[in-house]
Amino acid sequence: MDRLILGIVVIVGVPAATVAYIWLLEWVLGRLPYSTATRIRPWLWLLPTFLLLGFFLIYPGLNTLRISFMNARATEYIGLDNYRFAFTDPGMLSAFRNNFLWLIFFTGGTVILGLVIAVLADRVRYETLIKTIIFLPMAISYVAAGVIWTLMYDFQPANRPQTGTINAFLMAVIPGFEPKAWLFDTSFNNPALIIIGIWIWTGFCMVVLSAALKGIPEELMEAARVDGANEWQVFWNIILPLMMSTVAVVATTMVINVLKIFDIVYVMTNGLLNTEVVANRMYKEMFNYRHFGRASALAIVLLLATIPVMIINIRRFRRQEEIR
Repeated sequence: MDRLILGIVVIVGVPAATVAYIWLLEWVLGRLPYSTATRIRPWLWLLPTFLLLGFFLIYPGLNTLRISFMNARATEYIGLDNYRFAFTDPGMLSAFRNNFLWLIFFTGGTVILGLVIAVLADRVRYETLIKTIIFLPMAISYVAAGVIWTLMYDFQPANRPQTGTINAFLMAVIPGFEPKAWLFDTSFNNPALIIIGIWIWTGFCMVVLSAALKGIPEELMEAARVDGANEWQVFWNIILPLMMSTVAVVATTMVINVLKIFDIVYVMTNGLLNTEVVANRMYKEMFNYRHFGRASALAIVLLLATIPVMIINIRRFRRQEEIR
């Protein structure tokens, strides 16, 4: 009953408060000099947004920073011990190494495949169908993707029928192939997880890069072909240079995704067998080990790693706006 009342209050109260604020704001501004009202009106309209931003983003961020300097139960100040743990513990060093592997291969794989598919699909009759099929994994949750790829990577001993699609296929096409425990063998499990991420996000990269490709004037490419350039030269000398700004934006977006990668690792291996990543370890510190200080420190590390990438994106957007 209390939750029902609270829900009604929120549903009715929030719109009512918004309307009341707007009415009161305009009533006050109407009694001020025109120049003053014009100057402060945008800031007063944005005031609720700033308040919500401060409450839901800035305050939690500052509180997380405070807790990162405290002990497990956030009751005592311990200085930089949590950050020292983050950069010296063997398990954390392994997590950073795995994040670096994700950064290189996931980002490179999604951007390169997305670019190649965008360029090739632009030349075939069934472009829409192909792009739809490749984009479909984006509509699947990470949990569902984990279930799908668990079946793909499933392993049975060599003397038994293979229920995993990949092992069954490889045994059928490669004589004498020994089935692999893809998620349990430390030589293969990290690449196996990265492949899942590439499978999911290639469609996103393809759509964005395809839109940029459509914006290149066809006359430029036709002129190059008339001058004797082959398709490879057209790609390297015309298409790619004109798409570099979009490629950079897509790449930085994929970098941000890598820094917060969690779902795939959590669902598939839970960070076991040398597959740990920073976000998954942060979750464990928070909810499994109940060490709030370390979890907060890892959250701050991820935030600091993300900020430079966001700044690069913002500067690039500003340069593009200046060019326009």
